[in-house]
Amino acid sequence: MGERYWLWVGVRLLVGVALVAWALSYIGTGSGEKQFQKTLEAMKQVHSFRAAYLSNLPTQHNELLWEIDCDRDVAHDQNDYVQTTTNPPGEMKTDQLIVAGRTYDHHSDGSWSPARYGNMHGSAKAFCKILAQGTDISPMPPIATMIKRAIIQKGDKKTVNGVRCREWLVTMKGAPSGLAHETVCIGLDDNLPYETTVDWEHSRTSFSDYNVPLKLDLPEAAVQAASAPAGSN
Repeated sequence: MGERYWLWVGVRLLVGVALVAWALSYIGTGSGEKQFQKTLEAMKQVHSFRAAYLSNLPTQHNELLWEIDCDRDVAHDQNDYVQTTTNPPGEMKTDQLIVAGRTYDHHSDGSWSPARYGNMHGSAKAFCKILAQGTDISPMPPIATMIKRAIIQKGDKKTVNGVRCREWLVTMKGAPSGLAHETVCIGLDDNLPYETTVDWEHSRTSFSDYNVPLKLDLPEAAVQAASAPAGSN
């Protein structure tokens, strides 16, 4: 009886140690939350960047490009959606530029025209205003939400677009599958996100060119609109 009792105590101690070790591997001393707070503050200072998104769902292949330059109030939004369940696959491409609140469509012959249906994403300045408030906005990772309700685990260091970053493993509730497992690779020097992945989307987004002037092909009409004095016709 005595041997069984001490065996039972030993098993409970081992289970307790394992649970504590598991919990610490996820939350540590709050290092994940502290790092994400730094990232949230760093993102408030962003005024230009590029983001490239790629996903491979069972029925669809998506490629998206965002280029945001708040100093010039220019946003470039390029999308390519391919429906893989049809034969031949159905494809829809859009290429838009939003300059000083005016939206232009880019055509296959290289020409630009005022957008037929407007845009769904708003201006670059509006985007950066929301970002500066610490509010989540796509395509940037939802850092504020992750801080509130994610389990964050420290991962390994890697290089993305020539930048050294540390990968953080994020588990969030609320995804279509019940749990979303994501990663965010945060720059070692500037605390900004350089790569995110989402398992249920089978997606990867890479970020680059933070806070540098972006070289964008602007139509002449957009250049004139951006340089026109306020209130002019």
